Amino acid sequence: MNVKQKTIKSEISVKGVGLHTGANVTLTFCPAPDNHGFKFQRTDLPGEPIIDADCDNVTDTARGTTISQNGARVSTVEHVMASLVGMDLDNVLLKLDGPETPIMDGSAILFVEALESVGVIAQETDREYFTIPHNITYTEADRKVEIVAMPLDDYRFTCMIDYNSPVLGSQHAGISSIAEFKKEIASCRTFCFLHELEYQLQNNLIKGGDLNNAIVIVDKEVTKTELAHLAKIFNRSAIEVAPQGILNNMELRYQNEPARHKLLDMIGDLALVGVHLKGHIMAARPGHAANVAFAKKIKAAIKKEKGKKIQKVYDANAKPLYDVVQIMDILPHRQPFLFVDKVLELSKTHVVGVKNVTMNEDFFRGHFPGAPVMPGVIQIEAMAQVGGILVLSTVPDPQNYLTYFLKIDNVRFRAQVLPGDTIIFRCDLMEPIRRGIAQMKGIGMVGEKIVVEAEMMAQISRVKETETA
Repeated sequence: MNVKQKTIKSEISVKGVGLHTGANVTLTFCPAPDNHGFKFQRTDLPGEPIIDADCDNVTDTARGTTISQNGARVSTVEHVMASLVGMDLDNVLLKLDGPETPIMDGSAILFVEALESVGVIAQETDREYFTIPHNITYTEADRKVEIVAMPLDDYRFTCMIDYNSPVLGSQHAGISSIAEFKKEIASCRTFCFLHELEYQLQNNLIKGGDLNNAIVIVDKEVTKTELAHLAKIFNRSAIEVAPQGILNNMELRYQNEPARHKLLDMIGDLALVGVHLKGHIMAARPGHAANVAFAKKIKAAIKKEKGKKIQKVYDANAKPLYDVVQIMDILPHRQPFLFVDKVLELSKTHVVGVKNVTMNEDFFRGHFPGAPVMPGVIQIEAMAQVGGILVLSTVPDPQNYLTYFLKIDNVRFRAQVLPGDTIIFRCDLMEPIRRGIAQMKGIGMVGEKIVVEAEMMAQISRVKETETA
């Protein structure tokens, strides 16, 4: 049985302060439709711009993960993203009235509890998973970072941290399934070393920092005067060093809470891949920069695997979804430049169309008339018209739009196409359509044989826009 996509039943808001900006913000989780994914919306900015939660939109990983798009940015998204994945969600709009998500208690548990309070609902569309097909690795020799994703029919994590600290030492954490997130990982708080805290305070980098939302590891000799100074900064009567080597502002929830929090960060950063994963992720000394770089490697692997999809053989004589008359209601092309005779399948992510090649085609009069072969450029045009039907199906009034090529890559002509052949074209979206731009992988088959394949990028534009351009 296929797993359905999920969203939340109703809106829920949480309020808090941004760790680095010190801004008081309200974050509202909102239900979202099928195939929406996770998106942030800056409601405090003109036009309320939307930012896709995508690793390609990451612009800073210095003190958390920051994403930017459409002239807007949102900082420290990792804990929120981890809560969405930990709650097994697919589609949520996150409205934010400030530049940074609230730090809350330094973990993800308050986000999880808020989402649980409104409940989760299944949607109509099947969820898409990417199962790691082979080992995918990432290393940073200078920082001794090693991350590997291995094939597994679940989502498992193992994490090791080692900061060469006699207090923290080497720690390990792991979960055997994402279902364990709430119980084992969600409540684990962020941490920093005392020397980092002092530097950030001196440079005004943690305006919203408080001893209630971070574990402070004492990695140096500290005097009573220094402790008294910290107590004054954080409005405490007194601060001491606890036996575990941390400031006594809080007690550890787990002996290996720092390692568990690094695992939480990884789950949140890898959520920016944009699809549910199945695999075993093992990481040594991860950080936000490495996590995001690894997310991009996984996303590249997804793109490559989609391009290698084995296409089934279609029956060209099957009853069409659209015949040529209906196609002319969608595409602006007309004879002799309409190269799609019928559409067999159409979904939100793929389309299958048919082109019957006959000796009556106009191009055969001038293209090798003594040995007629369908020109490769015409094959690509026919494939693009099939893809155009997919793109135009996303708007309610396709007759008012045109599609234009932006790029064609990796074109391969594998066999000649002759009069009497029937080409079946299949085009699949390589990623969601954004700002009217679609990237597709297309193949053309005659029988069981692939005759042409290409990757295409096209843009959809209103007819009025093109007329005034």
